[in-house]
Amino acid sequence: MLVAVLHLWLIIYKTTNRAMKYTSTTSTKDKGQKTLRGIALTIALYFCAVTAWAQSAATVKGAVTNAATQKPLDYVSVVLLQLPDSAVVVSEMTDGAGVYTFAQVKPGKYTIKALLVGFAPATTKVIEVGQQPVQVPGIAMQEKTNALQEVVVKGQKPLLEQEADRVVLNVEQLNTAGDNALEVLKYAPGVRLDKDDNIIYRGSGSVQVMINGKMTYMSGEELQRYLKSLPASAVSKVELMANPPASFDAAGTAGIINIKLKRDETLGMNGSANLGVGYGKYEKVWGGLNLNYNTGKVSLYTRLNAGHYNSFNRLTLKRNINDSLYNQVNYWHPVTNSYNLTAGADYFISKKHTVGVMAKGYASPENTLTTSNSTNYDATGTAFGSMRMHNPKVSSTDNYSLNLNYKFDIDSTGRSLSMDADFVNYSSYADEQFTNNFFSASGEATQAPLQLRSYSTAAASIKALKVDYVHPFGKGYKAEAGLKTSRVSNDSDIRFEAQQEQGWVNDTSRTNSFAYAETIHAAYLSLSRKFSDKLSMKAGMRAEQTSAEGHSATTGEPVDLGYLKFFPSVFISYSANEHNQFSASYSRRISRPSYRSLNPFTFYADPYTAMQGNPFLEASFTNSLQFNYNYKSFQLLSLSYIESNNFVTDVIRQNDETKVSISRPENLSKATYLSASSGGTLPITAWWTTTLQLEGSYNTVSSPLQGSAYDISRFSWSVSAEENFNLPKEYKLQLSAYYMSPSVQGLYQTKANYQLDLGVQKSFMDGKASLGLKLRDVFDTSRSRAVLKYSNVDMYWQNQWESRRLNLTFNYKFGSNKVKTARNRRTGTGEEEGRL
Repeated sequence: MLVAVLHLWLIIYKTTNRAMKYTSTTSTKDKGQKTLRGIALTIALYFCAVTAWAQSAATVKGAVTNAATQKPLDYVSVVLLQLPDSAVVVSEMTDGAGVYTFAQVKPGKYTIKALLVGFAPATTKVIEVGQQPVQVPGIAMQEKTNALQEVVVKGQKPLLEQEADRVVLNVEQLNTAGDNALEVLKYAPGVRLDKDDNIIYRGSGSVQVMINGKMTYMSGEELQRYLKSLPASAVSKVELMANPPASFDAAGTAGIINIKLKRDETLGMNGSANLGVGYGKYEKVWGGLNLNYNTGKVSLYTRLNAGHYNSFNRLTLKRNINDSLYNQVNYWHPVTNSYNLTAGADYFISKKHTVGVMAKGYASPENTLTTSNSTNYDATGTAFGSMRMHNPKVSSTDNYSLNLNYKFDIDSTGRSLSMDADFVNYSSYADEQFTNNFFSASGEATQAPLQLRSYSTAAASIKALKVDYVHPFGKGYKAEAGLKTSRVSNDSDIRFEAQQEQGWVNDTSRTNSFAYAETIHAAYLSLSRKFSDKLSMKAGMRAEQTSAEGHSATTGEPVDLGYLKFFPSVFISYSANEHNQFSASYSRRISRPSYRSLNPFTFYADPYTAMQGNPFLEASFTNSLQFNYNYKSFQLLSLSYIESNNFVTDVIRQNDETKVSISRPENLSKATYLSASSGGTLPITAWWTTTLQLEGSYNTVSSPLQGSAYDISRFSWSVSAEENFNLPKEYKLQLSAYYMSPSVQGLYQTKANYQLDLGVQKSFMDGKASLGLKLRDVFDTSRSRAVLKYSNVDMYWQNQWESRRLNLTFNYKFGSNKVKTARNRRTGTGEEEGRL
């Protein structure tokens, strides 16, 4: 065992040295590299110390056979129990010859227990161990005559479950007919969508989103499109980790949301299919197929989803500039076709060794027509001019990834070594045409039409490698450690041209290219102990070293970053009894800017409104605390506090002469978020269940802003309720509603928002099939409204979308019900996915 640990130390040392070759040679970074190497060596030496501590004097060996056939039994769990209290010392698996070996057993009295599914447990007599090797008499196991051949899982999980470091939302307990994966997130406590459908968790948009433990490599619109392409029927659970443990990337000030998709682990062929149609103002069609084939030795799975979404957004802007009022109405009409495919295989080489491969592909071509109508008024309210813009756009986003993974289950006590290698390629393009016409108050053209066109491309590649090791020891202790390295390369280009007398001429003020590369090395160590069935604790430390370089052709100013940061985390869980559970956690987090926000390009929505990146954005850091009290499956109280320093938010800079407003992400000083919430599911009667969520929060933002101090704070609250009625003949009726009071989001002062939904569902074919009908936003009240007031900015906006729509969905499950234990894994790509 000591040789194996020393071999692991050598791997860690070599991996760290190789990784260091890719970093810059500045003195600051050299110090960071030495520190990181020291962390890796400390982890390795820790393993050596633990292993040396566990060494003993004698070897215990024996064999297990089938009592009926006298043939050896392989892969039997054999447990060494120390007397007199039968404490578990170690566990091993028998080999192909039915032989097991316990090395370095301390002197004392022991008994050995053999366990195998389909056989009755068998226990030896008392065994005396001294300094000499011990040969244990053979263990003969009796096969059960009523061995379990098939397991059909029935029953209902609670909607909400509290685990030590996460809250789990069991989506299958909801009526999500017609919903997509993005809309499902709104059912999770503490999660909502902002005006642009960005995910907000614990009052912050800096949250990492994972799919089955793997980052999505997308953010903003790309992430929204992907989640909208996944039907809610494909989602099994949503895991909320406000303070993720050290084994996760430190990115995301608000924490991590892990969306677990359905993947049956039953033997044989099984799967599910879904089909849906919807209509609001325009049509929508989507469908998906989920297939699994499991022989016990090989597990194959694939998920295919496709959709056609015709929708709209109407953005109304009212801007006061000096004594004039500028009213704009931007109408965005995208027609999107999305396709995503996931395919993978796990090969169980033996009970201890498993290898797997997973490939994902996502494509989203889109045709969008954007129009903008702007009318300008003077101080007396008299119109003095207007502008009309017409902007057809053809675009596409593609994302392809490959994951290779290996897991070594060293023994049945939980010791394991896992490795993941990830490769991701991302690309997008957009081809746009702009025609701008300017008119006087009487409707006459004041100048020749301004015609522009642009073509932009973006490409990114990500490579990541991570190694994780888990080592239980002693009485209830468990150590976890790991290393990770990732490399991201991102290149973007945009070309703007203006129509002039001589033809199309390059607009050098808007044409640009931007290249960005980033390397992150990380190491972590955590230690947990279960003191009893009631009390458990866990603490960890993660170190991340970041180095980045960027260059813009327009600004010519290079980006050169390098820093080493440490991220501690602590968890305490206490169960007073089976109904009352308490948990508390703390972590320090980092939020690195998305790659898109670092891009200095200027994207124009119309001649007066634009968005621009900021290559000099810095990372922000957060201290996060959370306390939860659960009664049964109801989260009776959740207290959360987040303090963000150097946080990033969109800041509008307005030119009063040209009337152009450019939104650009910038670092502000400090923001705090304090909240108290309560929620869960309550059975009213045998046929009526209610799910309630209530939250109150107090947000503050304090920072210098455009030459003056900016301070704002506000208390806000939200409530949501969902009533589920089980009716005769397998019918279910659902009524849900939510209300969000005015609040503060960065520099925005948002107005109230509310919505009512109504749905009905019919199950048939013994529960294998269901048909659902749902009307969302019955009264068409859901829209985002906000006010911006600082410096010379005085703006009101309202965003309206196709919130009221009728959806009809059909779901069907088929295949085997023979249960096989699921294999859980988390791949190596971390925060990089969420920053594209």
